[in-house]
Formats: sequence, C-alpha cells, structure tokens
Amino acid sequence: MSWKYRVPGRVELVGKHTDYAGGPSLTCATPLHMHATAGALKEPLVRVHDQRSKSSTELPLSPDAMPAGARWSVYLAAVVRRIARDFPAARTGVEITLGSTIPTSMGMSSSSALVVTIAMAVFDANALWASPPWAPLADDELAFAQYCAAMESGAAWGPFEGDRGVGTRGGAQDHIAICASGEHRVGMYAYLPGRVVQRVAWPADWRIVVATSGVKATKTGNAMHAYNRVADSVRALVAVWNADTGRSDTTLSAVLASAPDAYDRALSLAERASSETVSAEYLRARVAQYREETAVIVPGMVDAIARADALSAAALMTRSQELAETALQNQVTETIWLAGHAREYGAMAATAFGAGFGGAVWALAAADDADRMAASWMHAYAAVPGAGSSRGETARVLMPSSGATRRAG
Repeated sequence: MSWKYRVPGRVELVGKHTDYAGGPSLTCATPLHMHATAGALKEPLVRVHDQRSKSSTELPLSPDAMPAGARWSVYLAAVVRRIARDFPAARTGVEITLGSTIPTSMGMSSSSALVVTIAMAVFDANALWASPPWAPLADDELAFAQYCAAMESGAAWGPFEGDRGVGTRGGAQDHIAICASGEHRVGMYAYLPGRVVQRVAWPADWRIVVATSGVKATKTGNAMHAYNRVADSVRALVAVWNADTGRSDTTLSAVLASAPDAYDRALSLAERASSETVSAEYLRARVAQYREETAVIVPGMVDAIARADALSAAALMTRSQELAETALQNQVTETIWLAGHAREYGAMAATAFGAGFGGAVWALAAADDADRMAASWMHAYAAVPGAGSSRGETARVLMPSSGATRRAG
C-alpha cells in the first residue's frame, strides 16, 4: 500500500505569540508545500529520504527513538517516539520520500509541515485513524493538528501524556493552519483547546507577498531559547496568578477572561513573575500586547478582510508590527527594515510573522501590482548593507491555499 501527501506551509497574518497563551490568531495555508510519497514496510521503522537536502534517516518505531543522522531527525524522532508510545499496536513501518517548496527556517512552518507529513504516513501505514485510542477524537476536525502540535512541543494532549518533543514550547497555530485551511480563505482560530472562530474569503484582488529575511529562525537552533523566553514569561505570570487566586488557569487568555479587573491585576503581578531574563517592564508590555492583539487586531483584521477594507487592514498590520518591535521585542534589523519599507515599493502595509528573531515578513499588495511590488521590495532590500537578501532571498506572491491532503496510491 502507498500514499501521497501535499502538506502546505502557513502564513500567520496577525496574532503574534498568541496561540500558546490561548488566544486567537488569523492564518492561512500557502501554495508552497511539502509533497511526499510513502509506502508500508514490514520492519517497525520509519525511513525518510529528503530530496532537497539529499539526506536520509531511519529510526525505529519505538518509544525510545532518538534523533540520529540528519539535523531534521529531531522532528522525526519526536513523531515516531510519541506515536509508538501512544499507539502500542503500531508496528508497521513506513518509507517516506519528501520534496518541498517551503523555504526552511524562514517562519513558514516547514518543520511543522514535516511533522504533519510524517505523522500522517505513520497513521496511514498502521490504520490508526480507526484505532481504539483515536476513535473518540475522530469527529474533531482539529484533533489531528493538535496532536501533531503536541508531538512537536512535547505537551500532553487529550488522552495522551507529554514527552520531550523538539524543545520549543509553542502552541498549535501552525499545525491547525497547515491541516484545516481552505482554498482562498483565511481562518481565525483560538487555541488550548483549538477551535474554529471564523473563516472568511480572501479578497480576489488582494495578494500576500512573503519576503524571507535571510535570517534563519530555527526552532531547534538559534531562535529556540529566545522564543521559549517569550513563551515562558507568559506562563510564569499565569503561575503567579494561580498562586494568588487559588485557580488553576493554564493560559493568559483564561486569566484575562476570569474577572472584570483581571487585566489590571495581571499587570500588577509582573514584578513577582519577573526573572533574571525577563523584567517586570517587559511582562507588563507583553500582557498589553497580548490583549490588544487578541481583542482588537485579530478580530479587526477578520472584519477588514470580510469587507475588503484595505485601509483598515493596513492600519491593523502596522500596529501589530509596532507591538512586535516594542513589546514582544522579537524582531531583528532585517525584519524591521522589510516591514518598515514595504509601503515605499507599493505595499499597503507589511508585518513580520511567526516566532520572530528572524524569519519572514508578509506585505498586503494589490493583485495587479503584486509582482512588481515584490521585485522592487527585494531589489531594495538586496542593497541594504548586511541584509539577508544579499544572499539571494526572494519574495513570493501568494493566495491562501487549501490545507494538507492525503490519498492512497
């Protein structure tokens, strides 16, 4: 038996660092995607061939699987280890051949697409969609995406306990966008638990122009500790809140919704939640950024897209970028330049997306001017001293695409 997969990357339109705090974000899948073929093996192992890097890795389908060989094997190990533990009857191996058009380490979730692809192949080879552990979850359209997110982060999910994951303590935003997106539509989702808030059609005369900065933001590398610092600061504040109130809230979203004065009380706890790496001032700015992003920017952007109101969308994107630079503090010189100068070359607005500390920026452009805008933007970026674009980065003109697909044969 064999299978074929198409698993896209994603763009986070707005909703910076909200998913692991339980708040909403607005995302879409992209035409850039991972494509794969897979076939069952008699041996209980998972063998992966990556055509782009011309590397191969093989790991046992075992709860004790550890990374070996290619650098990306940390994702393979996280998937096979977790599935082997959660589904002890899964003893059929699988051989997977991968190709991809998603830029790596550039904020478009190539690593999460890899996790989803491998997990689907192991599920198919072992018929896990119909297995007793999965049966209670089968009717939830977001269940598989959330399980993939838990495999990657190491978090517990549903009936399944957590484990080490890949080391990045994120949420399920990327995996839900990858699995649940619709053609020419964008989705507002909330997280922990994952749920669909609203889906809206993307205006036919708008385009998404994605520019990669040239600064790699690898989840298991240079960006991981910086990303975890931002995420853990939120969890520290929630822990102090719980200690004070006797509650057991798990997300900042739950904290802020718990009482009319919760926002002011959360700000007052910043001093006690601060640490050697995160100041009270940073925490207060972070809480303010989270509230504005989730209560104003994300729902406002959904409304602007539904009405094809480019001026409102541009204002919200600009504000989201300002908060990323001043409150999240997760931007680098290159992403700040790209976001700040996109309008000079014809964009309506631009904002960085993803974990930050490198990665990519997306610009909103008119369909009939998007190609020219993209070329002008990147030509100017290439002339910036030390810019990542001097190493050959490009911009892609995109429309929102459909989520992951799988088929036999």
